[in-house]
Amino acid sequence: MNKKENWILCPICGNKTRLKNREDTELRISELCGLTDTDLDFENRIINVDHQLLRIKETGYYIETPKTKSGIRQIPMSAKVFEALKRVQTRRRNAKPLIIGGYSSFLFLNRDGCPETAVNYDTMFRGLVKKYNKHHKEALPKTVTPHTLRHTFCTTMANAGMNPKALQYIMGHSNITMTLNYYAHATFDSAKAEMLRLVA
Repeated sequence: MNKKENWILCPICGNKTRLKNREDTELRISELCGLTDTDLDFENRIINVDHQLLRIKETGYYIETPKTKSGIRQIPMSAKVFEALKRVQTRRRNAKPLIIGGYSSFLFLNRDGCPETAVNYDTMFRGLVKKYNKHHKEALPKTVTPHTLRHTFCTTMANAGMNPKALQYIMGHSNITMTLNYYAHATFDSAKAEMLRLVA
């Protein structure tokens, strides 16, 4: 998603705290769905990530741990994310007393009081994009998905000059090549600005 498309989409996501949190924290959808009260350290403004919540129709919910050590990490909370997560806790529906893989008190719940999963986000996102395109001449591409937010976060940080190793840690990438690929998505404007900065 380019800068212009991101600018268009941000106000839409701003009305959906779940999507906005994901956009501002770079979390994978399954990581966001797996967040519980105990994963949030508001005193130090840190989100602890060490598991994902998934669901299979036939067998139900299950917890999956990161496949590599790089998936276990701490994400700093921006001021926006701090306030948004506080609101989520305050407005959260009464959760069903579920314990999944030893985890409970999930943050993001559906109407039934059960934890949300990636399917909920995919459905929500398609609806948001469809609604936007219905009322605007400049339509968002159909290829825009919830994962686009993570991609956009990484590209934005890369274009802003974030240290590649720091970005690798934040994203939870297992190797630096994955992270550097996002630097390859630099736009003409960002490349021009960087070149002028170095040769000026």
